[in-house]
Amino acid sequence: MEDQLEELKYPIGRYLKPEAHTPELRKEWITVLQALPSWMDACIENLDEHQLLTPYREGGWNIQQVVHHVADSHMNAYIRLKLALTEDNPTIKPYAEAAWAELVDSKVVPVNVSVTLIHALHRRIVALLQNMDTAAWERSYFHPEHQRDFPLWEVVAMYAWHSRHHTEHIRKLRERMNWT
Repeated sequence: MEDQLEELKYPIGRYLKPEAHTPELRKEWITVLQALPSWMDACIENLDEHQLLTPYREGGWNIQQVVHHVADSHMNAYIRLKLALTEDNPTIKPYAEAAWAELVDSKVVPVNVSVTLIHALHRRIVALLQNMDTAAWERSYFHPEHQRDFPLWEVVAMYAWHSRHHTEHIRKLRERMNWT
C-alpha cells in the first residue's frame, strides 16, 4: 500500500539532484522544458469538467489544480532565473504552493488559460537557456527555506523533473481511468 502511494505521488521517482552538469544534460533539460507545453496540451485534451476535477490520487490535487500549479511554479522559476542572471546570488522569495493551489483562480479559471501561459512562458525560458554561456549556468540564487545556494544548472534540472513529474500525474490518471 505504501509503495502504491509512493508511485502515485512520484510516478517518475523522487527528484534526485544531479552531481554535475554537462552540455548534453543541459540540452536534455532544455528539450524537456521546450516539450512541456505540448505535453500539457495532450494531458488535458478532451477532458470534461468532471475529469478535470478528479484528483490524481486520494488527498492529492485535481487535474485543474495541477495544471494551474505548473504555471504558478514555472512562473516563479522564470523570475528566479532572471534574478540569478541579473543579480549576485539573490535571495529568492519562497511561496506556499499548496495555498496557491487553493486560491480561487485555481478553481474558476479554465485550465487552457494556464496552458496558454505555459506555452508563452516556456518559449521565453527556453530562449534564455539556449543562449546562456557556460559561466551563466553556475550563477545561483539563495533559497531561504533550504538554506543553500541553487546554481542555475540545478534549477533547470529540477524544473525538467517537475515538468515530467506533473505530466505523468495526469497521464497515469488518464490511463488508470481509461480516459482516451
